[in-house]
Amino acid sequence: MKKQSSFLGKIDHIVVVMMENRSFDHLLGFLYAGSGNVSPLGHPFEGLTGHESNPDGHGGSAPVFRIPATHPHPYFMPGANPGEGYANTNSQLFGTTKPASPAPPASNQGFITNFAYTLNWESQKPNQVLPGTQASDIMGMYTPELLPVLSNLATGYAVCDQWFSSAPTETFPNRAFVAMATSQGFVADKSRNVFTAPSIFTALAKKSVGWCVYGYNAPPLTRGSVADISHAPKTNFGEFPDFQKAAQNGSLASYVFLEPEWGSAGSSQHPNYDMSKGEQFLHDVYYALYGSPVWDSTLLIITYDEHGGCYDHVPPPENAIPPDDSAGEDGFDFRRFGVRVPAVLVSPLIQAGTVFRPPDGSAAPFDHTSILATVEERWGLASLTRRDAAAPPLGGVLTLAQARKDDPLAGVRVPTSTAAPALPEEPDKLEMALAEHASALPLPSEPHGHRHELPAFRTGREAVQYARERYAAFHGWPAANPAAAAAEPG
Repeated sequence: MKKQSSFLGKIDHIVVVMMENRSFDHLLGFLYAGSGNVSPLGHPFEGLTGHESNPDGHGGSAPVFRIPATHPHPYFMPGANPGEGYANTNSQLFGTTKPASPAPPASNQGFITNFAYTLNWESQKPNQVLPGTQASDIMGMYTPELLPVLSNLATGYAVCDQWFSSAPTETFPNRAFVAMATSQGFVADKSRNVFTAPSIFTALAKKSVGWCVYGYNAPPLTRGSVADISHAPKTNFGEFPDFQKAAQNGSLASYVFLEPEWGSAGSSQHPNYDMSKGEQFLHDVYYALYGSPVWDSTLLIITYDEHGGCYDHVPPPENAIPPDDSAGEDGFDFRRFGVRVPAVLVSPLIQAGTVFRPPDGSAAPFDHTSILATVEERWGLASLTRRDAAAPPLGGVLTLAQARKDDPLAGVRVPTSTAAPALPEEPDKLEMALAEHASALPLPSEPHGHRHELPAFRTGREAVQYARERYAAFHGWPAANPAAAAAEPG
């Protein structure tokens, strides 16, 4: 158990927002470019210089560039969904889907060629690729002007430029790490992904520390993918208006995990969905907390589950601690972190202009299990696996004894996109997973052991509505899980 940081004891609420599939450089690489990649506090910042490039696959190279506001669809870049998963990540980092074992140092020189491969097959499906999209568009980076909410929170509080996804792969394994500090060997998203390791939520409940997981406009996806909370009491879950109400009336749980709205019409910022909707979501999360009764004692953590094929120039460290003895899929040994992702820390106890890194001598960078290490430190919990036991916690970012009263988002105008392109209406992977988890719920109207057949969905909204209806029916059964009800934190 790690020694508690001096001001972490002032924090009574840790709120985590995990967005989708964007790299650090893609969203924050130009954050401090105007000051030579040094923050106002004099902290060095591992950002972009503008000279980074990738081979274009035709004997030349293409540099990083700032996405212009005059682009026909600036909030839908890079214009398609880049390659995800373990094999594609290897291709982006090493130039091959199957690097040698042990893998050579990553060069991060395969992003354009991998995106070209992805565009080749995605363009054969309707509405998957924006007209005019080129493989070199993967080198397009957002500027603070295009993302004023995320950028002003990063400069107005703290940004972590050494935060990596927990595994070099896609969504569900990385989301498992933030809940359980392991993906139990999985590196691939699979239908009905359900992880059975002990979670941080159950660890908190055993200490009588309250927790809650909020979906946006649907039951939270986390509930169905983390087995030991799937049948937890209804009071441990809610939707975004429930979160806003709890923050405003001072009844917010000690640990909160927030999900955005899934799907092509949602706010998750998954490529190539509307980035501006994610900006609005982060704005609304912040203002649910700012000025509320819980604000002075809250640490808000904003991060992204994985890079989603978006470019980053920093090779992932190769000193990761395998979380457990699970046999890794595709021979992966979990000794390498995933690609760097955005991470912003928000609290009135944080000095503006902070670039927060692990302390000198730390054996590991920040990854998603640093969240768990911080929760464990604050409430005296044991580590879940070897990974969170080794992870540097975040309490050291809290350097102010008295809460600040200023508001870095004051006067910031939330961007909106115009002339939105046509996007697929059918359910995406996350909406389908939500429906699949709901289909496995035991309902009183169905025979014991009955396997409910998942219906076909024409749109993502139909899949979400199906999940809402089954969860509502499940909660209508008082004896759904008496053991879980008895364990409900007070």
